[in-house]
Amino acid sequence: MVNDFTTGPLECLYTGSVWAEGPLWVPSSQTVRWSDIPNDRILEFNPDSGTTREYAVGVEYTNGRTLDADGSVVQCSHGRRRVERDSGGTVTALVNSFEGRRLNSPNDVVVARDSSIWFTDPPYGILPGTREGHEGEQEYGGCNVFRFEPATGKLTAVITDLVHPNGLAFSPDESVLYVADTAGRRYGVPLRIATYTVRQGHCGPRTGMLELEDGYPADGLRVDVKGRIWTSAGPTVRIYSPSFDLLHTIAVPETVSNLCFGGPDGQDLYLTATTSLYRIRTTTTDAAARTFPPNPN
Repeated sequence: MVNDFTTGPLECLYTGSVWAEGPLWVPSSQTVRWSDIPNDRILEFNPDSGTTREYAVGVEYTNGRTLDADGSVVQCSHGRRRVERDSGGTVTALVNSFEGRRLNSPNDVVVARDSSIWFTDPPYGILPGTREGHEGEQEYGGCNVFRFEPATGKLTAVITDLVHPNGLAFSPDESVLYVADTAGRRYGVPLRIATYTVRQGHCGPRTGMLELEDGYPADGLRVDVKGRIWTSAGPTVRIYSPSFDLLHTIAVPETVSNLCFGGPDGQDLYLTATTSLYRIRTTTTDAAARTFPPNPN
């Protein structure tokens, strides 16, 4: 099927995870790194050799990750209930508490151009019977989206009106933040992606919302250089315009958890989906990988 978004078939690159999550293209090694959360390990795929190796084991249930300006990896740890930095295999804590209380289980993370770290904090790693962390309490009494300033150590709750905030991404000029809420009908809300205006490091009230049907949570998402939203949605990847018009759907054999752009030119889309890592060639790349004029707001 000819379309304006992909130029090749969907390829399965690796199978053997229990729940694959948090893919990231790592330019320094030209590899894709992702988490197999229940197996408590991080895997890495090398496109040149077509092989996958265990990058690290016993990692305390890492989930989402992103690249910092210095090339290090900022990642979320369910088990340690923190956001941490991996610099060449050396892992250090960045933030693990809010107003003196432990975080829930940080899930996904992005770094803004001003070096602030934005992350979601749902409870999936501390729920009863979890295989993705350790059972525990929600100590600060909510599930927030946070903004952390590494230079000052300041942590701010920027969004507090979602039930289980999950994947997140900025618009190309960082004036809009998109956040997935994967709580669903069990918690009295739809599966959804919400939008917030960003001004001087703060989010205003919710400005828009896309509702998805039951069974199709928008777990992880990315925004491309044209501002289009690429999101997981059950056993598909969906591409939406900034105003949430559905533009294209990519069928996947498994439930998709998350995605990232990568490859030498940034136009390979890598998908984590239940047990596997997939790749499809696209016509675009990630907005976060390019330089844009600063947000004037």
